[in-house]
Amino acid sequence: MAARLELRGQVFEVKAGQTLYHALEKLGIAPQTVLPVRAGELITEDEILQDGETVKLVAVVSGGAG
Repeated sequence: MAARLELRGQVFEVKAGQTLYHALEKLGIAPQTVLPVRAGELITEDEILQDGETVKLVAVVSGGAG
């Protein structure tokens, strides 16, 4: 049972049945640095990952001219 997380062209297979937060933590991805999208909708980090689903992680970019 696995779910897929996609970030910047990389695909990570993680165990289904855990929260997105836990999966990100195991992968060493800080939850505040990504926006998780499932089926075109933003989801929260407490969502339970389902077998066979794909969650796209959109990197949060900040900065600008000072």
